[in-house]
Amino acid sequence: MKEKRDVLEGHYSMCSRYPERIQGTLFSVVIFFMFCLGSVGIGHASALVTTIAKVKESVVGVGTMMPTRSPRASLSGTGFVVADGNYVLTNAHVVSRELDFMGKESLVVFIGRGVNPETRSASIVQLDKEHDLALLKIPGPPLKPLSFGDSDTMQEGEEVAFTGYPIGAVLGLFPVTHRGIISAITPIVIPLDSGRQLTPALIKRLRARYDVFQLDATAYPGNSGSPLYKPATGEVFGILNMVFVKESRETVLQKPSGIAFAIPARYAVDLINKISQD
Repeated sequence: MKEKRDVLEGHYSMCSRYPERIQGTLFSVVIFFMFCLGSVGIGHASALVTTIAKVKESVVGVGTMMPTRSPRASLSGTGFVVADGNYVLTNAHVVSRELDFMGKESLVVFIGRGVNPETRSASIVQLDKEHDLALLKIPGPPLKPLSFGDSDTMQEGEEVAFTGYPIGAVLGLFPVTHRGIISAITPIVIPLDSGRQLTPALIKRLRARYDVFQLDATAYPGNSGSPLYKPATGEVFGILNMVFVKESRETVLQKPSGIAFAIPARYAVDLINKISQD
C-alpha cells in the first residue's frame, strides 16, 4: 500500500510542477484520437463512393414498352444484372402484370441513365413466387453483373446500402442510393389479432415462413428489386421488396410504416442456379 501511495504522490507532484506539459500531452492525445476517428469516417465514405459507381453500372430499370401508349415507356421497378451479364434479377410482382398484347406491349429493361436510356427486350426465365423473385433474360452484349455474398452471415446492426429508382423515371433514369443498417432479422409474417385478417396469401406464407431483413432506411415502391449490398464491397446480400413483404407484415396496420424490407440473397442464388440445371 505504501508503494502505491508513493507512486500516486509522485504523479500528483509532477502534475503540480508541470501543468503546462501535462495539458499539452493530453491535448496531443485528444487530437490524435480525433484524427484516427476522422480517418475511419473518411475511409468509409470513400469506399461507398467507389462502390456506388460500380453498382450503378449493374442496376437497370424494369418495365414495359407499348408503341400506342403515351408515354411509350413505363417503369415498374428496379432490377440488377447477375450471372453471365445477360440476366436481370427483380421482384416477381414487378413483372406480374398481364401485358397488353393487342397494343403490342412488351417487357423490357432500361439500361444507362438520363432521358434516353437503352432499351432491351426481356423474357421471364425463372419465377419464385414464394420469395417474390423473377429472373429475366436479355439479349445483346453482356452487362456487368453484381456478385452475391452469403446472406446467412448478415447480422443486425450491419451497414447496408441499396440503389434503385424510388420515384420511377419521372425526370429520366437516374438511380438513387440510400444507406442504413439491418435493424432486425424477422419472420416474413407476424401474428394477427383476428382470423378475419387472414387472407389466402397470408395462410400460404404462414405455412412457409422465412426470415427477411428489416431496414432502418426508407424506400419506395420503385425500389422493389433494388440490390441490398455492403457499402465497402458491393456484394449483394438481399433484394429490396416494397410490396410483397409489406402486405404480409403490415396487414395489421392501417397505414404503411415506411419501413423497408429485403429478401435474403440466398433465395436469389438458388433461383439463378436453376439456369444450369435446366
